[in-house]
Amino acid sequence: MSMFKIFDTASSAMSAQSLRLNLISSNMANVDSISSSVDETYRARQPVFSAMLNELNPDDPAVGVRTLGVVESQTPLVMEYAPEHSMANEDGYIYRPNVNLVEEMANMISASRSYQSNVEVVNTAKQLMTATLQLGQ
Repeated sequence: MSMFKIFDTASSAMSAQSLRLNLISSNMANVDSISSSVDETYRARQPVFSAMLNELNPDDPAVGVRTLGVVESQTPLVMEYAPEHSMANEDGYIYRPNVNLVEEMANMISASRSYQSNVEVVNTAKQLMTATLQLGQ
């Protein structure tokens, strides 16, 4: 077992949380976008992650996080009657994204704290390795 495995694991987790934060910021930036059709309306995006397993040793626990992709939320769009709006369709409706700001804020806090936790893991591992190397002096 490599003693640097902890850095690889924490690094993959930080990359995953960074992607998650980018998607959250994109969702929040598009919360007020409006469209006249369902197909053109922005939909909230969420990342899909899985555990990276050690293929050489199936009994070994997970060794990191793998990003499988990004999916669009299937939550229905918000349809609003606004016949005076310039983007209204022929029936007088506009479509707003299915982004829930409260959920996005909660996800942002969760992703940020997870990223911070992994930074602390890296810093602690680095301190422990430094202390171990100084034992021989």
